[in-house]
Amino acid sequence: MNTALLPMTQRRLDRRAATLQAEGRIPSLVTGLVRDCGLVWSAARGTLPAGVDPLALQYRIGSITKTFVAVAVLQLRDAGKVRLTDPIETYVPGTLFADRTVAHLLTHTGGIAAELPGSWWERAPGVDREDLHTALGQGTVLDRPGRHVHYSNIAFAVLGELVSRVSGRAWDEVIDQQVLAPLQMQRTTALPQSPFAAGYAVHPYADVLLPEKVQDTGAMAPAGQLWSTVADLGRWAAFLAGDTGGVLDSDTLAEMCEPAAVADDVEFSSGRGLGVQLYRENGRRLVGHGGSMPGFQAGVRVHRESATGIVVVMNCTTPGKVADLEDPFDVLEECEPRLPEPWVAQPSVPASLLELTGSWFWGTSEGTVRVLEQGWLKLEHVSGMTTTSRFRPAGTDTWTGLDGYFRGETLRVVRAGDGTAEHLDIGTFVFTRRPYQPGEIIPGGMDDGGWPTT
Repeated sequence: MNTALLPMTQRRLDRRAATLQAEGRIPSLVTGLVRDCGLVWSAARGTLPAGVDPLALQYRIGSITKTFVAVAVLQLRDAGKVRLTDPIETYVPGTLFADRTVAHLLTHTGGIAAELPGSWWERAPGVDREDLHTALGQGTVLDRPGRHVHYSNIAFAVLGELVSRVSGRAWDEVIDQQVLAPLQMQRTTALPQSPFAAGYAVHPYADVLLPEKVQDTGAMAPAGQLWSTVADLGRWAAFLAGDTGGVLDSDTLAEMCEPAAVADDVEFSSGRGLGVQLYRENGRRLVGHGGSMPGFQAGVRVHRESATGIVVVMNCTTPGKVADLEDPFDVLEECEPRLPEPWVAQPSVPASLLELTGSWFWGTSEGTVRVLEQGWLKLEHVSGMTTTSRFRPAGTDTWTGLDGYFRGETLRVVRAGDGTAEHLDIGTFVFTRRPYQPGEIIPGGMDDGGWPTT
C-alpha cells in the first residue's frame, strides 16, 4: 500500500502480516509501520468490506483507550489543576482506595482490583456513574499501594471520572477536543462510525465464526471504549515517538514513557509508565499499549529512540498463537538501518560555556564536561564514581539534570572574584579542576598538608 520502504523490506513485512492472519486464524487484520512520524508501510489481510480503504476501517482498540485518558490527566497536571501525588479522594471522593494517589492509578500500582464486582463489564451493558460509585464501595482494594503492578480497569474508570470532574466536560469530549482534534485523528471515536469491522469469536477447533455483541461500557468506558483505524493509530504511534503536535510538552511525554514500575518481577521485561505499557524486547525498550475487547484485538508499540512504531488491529476475540513471527523492528534494522546524522560544526560557542569544558573532579573521581547544542552540558564518566548526566539551561550559570544520578538536581557554576569558574556544585557535590584542590572549598575540609609532594 505504501512504497516508502524498499521492496525487500515490504515483502518481509507483508509475509509477516500474512502469516499472522493465516496462522492466527484472524478474520481480518490491518497493520502498519511508522517511521519518522509517518506511516511508511501498511497491509490488510483477510475478509474485508469491498470498496473500503482498510486504513480508514474502524476496529475497537480496547485498553489503548487508557493511553488517551492518561494524556488528558497529564494535561490537567501541566495546567496546575491536578497533582499526581494527590490522593484520588481529592478529585473523586467516596472510593475504598481514597488514599491511593493519581500516579498509583496511572501506573496500576494502587493495589486496586482489576474489575468491578458483579457482571463482566466488557460483556454487559455499562453501568452509569451512580452505579459505578456504588460498586466502588465493594471489595475493590486488594493490597497496599505501591507494592506491585496489578492491572486495574477500575483505576482508569476513576481516572476518566477525574478528567470529567476537573474539566467540567465528559472524558471523551475532553479527549476529542484536546487530543484527537489537534492530532487530526478524525476516525477515533467513542462509538463506532461506519465503516467499521464486525467483531468475531473464532472456534478453537473449527473454522467457524460467532459474532460478538458490542456493548457500550458506560462509566467503565475510559478503560476500553474507543474505536480507531490504523491510519489514526499510526498518528498515535508518531505522538508516542515524539511528534506531540502541541498536545503535550515533550518533557511530559518523556515522563509518561519513563519506567515507573516493573510488571514482571522475574524477567524485568515489562513495566508501566504513566498510562502506558513498557516492554523490553530484543534489546529495545518499547512503549505503547495493547487492547482487547470481545471481538477485537489491537496493539501499538513504539521504539522512541528510532522514532519507529508498529500498529495492528484485528477483529477476533482471541487470535491463535503464531510461532517464529519476525520482529518488524528487526526487519527494518536489517533491511534499512538508520544512518547516523552527519556531524556539523557549530558556528561558535559562548566563551562562558567553553570555559566549563574539560576535566572536573569530585574527590578523586573524574568526569568531563562537554557543550551540547542549545547550551546544554553533558557530564561524562571518566573514572571512579562520577556518573554521566545531561543538563539543560535553567538560568544564569545554572542547569537542571535530565538523567542519571543527577536527574532533577541543579548544576551551579561558582565563580571566583575575577569571574572565572572556581568549581561546580551539583546538588551539593563539589567538582574542582584538580582532585581535592583548592582545599578551602571541599566540604568538611581536607588534610592541611595536602597531597604529599617533594
